[in-house]
Amino acid sequence: MTGFHIATPDEIKAGRVTDVYFQRTAAILDAKGIDAYVRAEFVAKSLPDEWEWALFAGLAEVTHLLDGIEVNVRAMEEGAAFRPLEPVLEIEGSYREFGIYETAVLGLICQASGIATRAARCRLAAGPDRKLISFGARRMHPAIVPMIERAAFLGGCDGVAVVASAELLGTDPVGTIPHALVLLIGDTVRATEAFNEVIDKKVPRISLIDTFEDEKFAALEVAEALGSDLSALRLDTPTSRRGDFYDLISEVRWELDLRGYEEIDIFVSGGIDEAAIRELNSVVDGYGVGSHISAAPIVDFSMDIVEIDGEAIAKRGKWSGAKQVLRCVDCLEDDIVPLHRSVDWPERCTACGADLEPLLMPWIKGGQQVGPHLDPSEIRARTLQRLERFANDLEIWPE
Repeated sequence: MTGFHIATPDEIKAGRVTDVYFQRTAAILDAKGIDAYVRAEFVAKSLPDEWEWALFAGLAEVTHLLDGIEVNVRAMEEGAAFRPLEPVLEIEGSYREFGIYETAVLGLICQASGIATRAARCRLAAGPDRKLISFGARRMHPAIVPMIERAAFLGGCDGVAVVASAELLGTDPVGTIPHALVLLIGDTVRATEAFNEVIDKKVPRISLIDTFEDEKFAALEVAEALGSDLSALRLDTPTSRRGDFYDLISEVRWELDLRGYEEIDIFVSGGIDEAAIRELNSVVDGYGVGSHISAAPIVDFSMDIVEIDGEAIAKRGKWSGAKQVLRCVDCLEDDIVPLHRSVDWPERCTACGADLEPLLMPWIKGGQQVGPHLDPSEIRARTLQRLERFANDLEIWPE
């Protein structure tokens, strides 16, 4: 096979990206004249890395995949936080209409939700004011980079580095200068001056200062050369040369402040994760996070039939019947309740007495999309509001 080793959108829509046993199941059901009207829900029994919660993402692609197929879909909104055992998505309809898409739907939400969650955790680690940029595209297959950076953006990143991703999000791509430019020009100051001369003035001037010389001296040379035009300095110092990265950054910060360059920010990248963010927050103004976000662990959802022709039924180990998730608007405690109210739903939170809100809402009815259309910036804004509530409740915003 030549070319890129990817499935085309037409192949995905045609159900070609499916485990073969779903094709064989469809053939058997057709041969035997069997079909049933079912509800199938998507649930994660547990979360990676002992996360207590995760963010749901990937719904926009799921609704695109199922658009025009005679099904109903209920789901949590993208960017909504969920906990283990809570259904985040339900598809209702003829099993023959949608069963072949199980593999694709799982793929769309498992990876995106993991990435969005890692981005959210980095946002919580950094706090609301420090910049957080997705730098992980180069570690991933280029065909899925826009999906990855969309999920990172929804999870709380302020920006993304890749041009195609930014176009998808309706934002400007974010970046500094690469080591390649400094090497080709032969000097950090001259490379930064060239950037300043050539690139549109609306782009912040951020100098990469670890290519040739000690970061402290390079920082001072660039600051003196560019003056008020310089927005920030970026340290991408290799781990083998860092020593104690906190001490190195602290030294640079001290020397800048001592000479009146307090307004110049410090931006760091290279092997940054949640732990590094929390360690460096007191001396850093922004982070470029790469594979810690882009290579996030997947959320291991599974799809399970929970109702057939109106009768609650599920395989062993699964809760049968359609469900709703109710969340307290105050203390954020959740309650999973039967959708068909054989038992009355609680009217108030049993923990604090506040109102409850249902999290699963209609997104497709009879093959037609009915859920609200939200652009990525709107979803991100809602996600940040939720994270702020979680952070305040858990007292985890950094100083």
